[in-house]
Amino acid sequence: MTAAADVVVIGGGIVGLTTAVTLQQRGARVTVLAPDDPADTVSAVAAAVWYPTHTERDPRVLRWARETRIELSRQAQAGVPGVVERPTRMLLRHRYAGPPWWAEALDDLTAEAAEPPYTTLLRFTAPTVEMVPYLHWLRQRLEAGGGRILRRRVRRLADAFATAPTIVNATGLAAGQLAADPAVHPVRGHLVLVANPGLTVSVRDEDDPAGITYVHPRRHDVVLGGTYQPGVGHTRPDPATAAAIRRRCVALVPELADAPVLGERIGLRPARHGGPRVEAEPGPAGSPGGRLVHAYGHAGAGVTLSWGCAAEVADLALDG
Repeated sequence: MTAAADVVVIGGGIVGLTTAVTLQQRGARVTVLAPDDPADTVSAVAAAVWYPTHTERDPRVLRWARETRIELSRQAQAGVPGVVERPTRMLLRHRYAGPPWWAEALDDLTAEAAEPPYTTLLRFTAPTVEMVPYLHWLRQRLEAGGGRILRRRVRRLADAFATAPTIVNATGLAAGQLAADPAVHPVRGHLVLVANPGLTVSVRDEDDPAGITYVHPRRHDVVLGGTYQPGVGHTRPDPATAAAIRRRCVALVPELADAPVLGERIGLRPARHGGPRVEAEPGPAGSPGGRLVHAYGHAGAGVTLSWGCAAEVADLALDG
């Protein structure tokens, strides 16, 4: 039987779609299998600001972050829907011992003294992404090139080899079961959306003892965050948490004091102890020449690492 595609990507979130588009750019026929529409994945909930949050230093991760920042900056200049470069301010409370490891992925990071309780203010420019229009753009780009997205839940990775000789496992949290990987775990994230009173600068205080705090403006709203709760696997609303997030963000950016609340978003980041898994292995018995490439465990840095990671996945899928 002739394969219907050269590569099947399982997973329709940001990692899966950027990988599918990258594979297609390199000449592969690509089919994406996903149980949900891309707009209904956890990727659509993300604040989606370039920053390798809760990601440990690693040469591969730094390379992915740098390549993704360059690509998103290019897309912002090209007018890709949802992608904007914004000035960013990051306030530190700890003693400043020099640029963070991820600074090597930027072109313009500077540091200056800050007023207490802060010690240092970092300034840099970072791409931001509004995920719903961006995921739609990725889907359109894939389909315009002949790729397909099929709504299908995969129960076993081996089953996908009936469609293509090469499979990319970009299944996020589901990889814990599909790849029998006990290192995969959820990290609950909670965001509050308010009307934008005219803000254009992103602001972060990740050292706030009350919880990580960030304010990310978008065209019509502002994303207020947030939480990072490893091992918490539910998305039930929590009014007390939402109120606490808003209080922290208003303290950080007082202009938000009268901004009406528009809603909230809760999602489960697909994390993995030890960092993202990006590696290839032979396909199962009975799939001659088959190859399985894993690409999951990006936690809250999926957007930040997406295009750089996709390039490496494509190398593994097509070049061996």
